[in-house]
Amino acid sequence: MIIVLTVTALLIFPAAFLIVIGDEIDPLEQAQTIVRSNARNSRDRSQVRKRLEELGHGNQKEYELFRIRQYGYSAGAVAIGLVFFTVFSQSSFFVISVSVLLGFLLYFIIDRDLSKNVKKKREMIEAEFPAIIEMLSLAIAAGETPLSAMLRIANSSESHLAREFQIVVAEVRAGAPLNVNLDAMGRRVKSVMIRRFVDALVTATLRGAPIVEVLSRHATEARGNQRNRVMAAAGKAEISMMIPVVFLILPISIMFALWPSLTNLNMFAR
Repeated sequence: MIIVLTVTALLIFPAAFLIVIGDEIDPLEQAQTIVRSNARNSRDRSQVRKRLEELGHGNQKEYELFRIRQYGYSAGAVAIGLVFFTVFSQSSFFVISVSVLLGFLLYFIIDRDLSKNVKKKREMIEAEFPAIIEMLSLAIAAGETPLSAMLRIANSSESHLAREFQIVVAEVRAGAPLNVNLDAMGRRVKSVMIRRFVDALVTATLRGAPIVEVLSRHATEARGNQRNRVMAAAGKAEISMMIPVVFLILPISIMFALWPSLTNLNMFAR
């Protein structure tokens, strides 16, 4: 009886609140306003803004939408946990603690998913880097300027690095210097390989050094790094492939090999 009353109260209170406020106030809009104000005034200790900026969603609206989704899903998980565990448990402490733990768990899962997407984008950019640098060096060797070569790559490719080049070209056309925008791209991507490439390209541009030689050297280094990453991934895959062999195929093979002998031994024992 207590469980039925508790579940009924959990369902009646929101309905009563909606009836009291009437049609003048939209509760969803009010909730979004409260979350936006809290997101605007809160400290970004987990560097969500920087990670969103690295994914190309660095404006204030994208940050607020991410926080709304994170807070909303966590609050929904707490509410669902309260209703669900109230039905199956009579301990208030257990229901509240498990529901709050579920909300925090979903909060950190969303944050971890953002970090995973950032890491995935970095890996894709580093995988695209050798081919993009070779295209850039060929275009500059053919007589194009670095800016026109970046524009050609941005228009002919759909890769993440080509999109970064497109941002650089747009900023340069808006009046910002090329070296400043390249440095901003290096800070935005958060990759050691891209950072070294940007520093070398900016130095060669400012000092008048041959850019083609610099790009060729970085392309060779990028190919070597990509080969090392592939070999490391192959080594990890080899270890993971040993798990089904050792724990599944090998025991079955041993069982098939020993089963006839065990059967004969049982026959002789009888």
